Amino acid sequence: MLQLRLQLGGKLGTGELGPPVCFVFEGWDASGKGGAIKRLVSPMDPRHVNVISIAAPSKDELRHHWLQRFWPHLPGWGDVVILDRSWYGRVLVERVEGFADVEQWRRAYTEIIDFERTLVAEGMVFAKFWMHVSDGEQLERFDARRQSPLKRWKLTDEDWRNREKRAQYEVAVEEMLARTSWDQAPWFVIPGESKKLARVEVLETAIAVVEAGMRKHGMEPVEEL
Repeated sequence: MLQLRLQLGGKLGTGELGPPVCFVFEGWDASGKGGAIKRLVSPMDPRHVNVISIAAPSKDELRHHWLQRFWPHLPGWGDVVILDRSWYGRVLVERVEGFADVEQWRRAYTEIIDFERTLVAEGMVFAKFWMHVSDGEQLERFDARRQSPLKRWKLTDEDWRNREKRAQYEVAVEEMLARTSWDQAPWFVIPGESKKLARVEVLETAIAVVEAGMRKHGMEPVEEL
């Protein structure tokens, strides 16, 4: 991953900048997003690698089109950006919690595909990860966090409220995966029952996606050093 990152940034190979790379992470609470992102980032050159945690929109952001707030975070040529949550909140939490009305979140599927197609047409390479854990595994992780003084801060009342609505979220997740996975920006569903295996799968998938994206733009990954 470090080798690919250096080549994307023009520090290896011919010196040309590689395509912008965007890794999108969504998933259940306690599904291992943070751990997977940490392992993905840690070997890479930190220059021009940004991890962005997406929170609820601010009052000012709510005054604009809902996708507008994501543009400033997107990578340019030679850059890598990792999004912890993303525009998919529109068809997940905003749908389930009622922050977007039915017409808005239904329209969002088309808006998302058009948004991503625009970015891909300009060269962006996507890998979208859904980190999946079963209901039982999630509950065990919640309980483990609650019992650990060093991890208790990760568990909030909102996490427990979300668990109560898991059936509604499952419907939203399945529709999101079905309607927003497309050839140039597919969803990769990562089984997260084993954190270690999930992290390996994320890394292997990320490497394969970046190499394919580089080749698409005429940049052959350098041979192993």
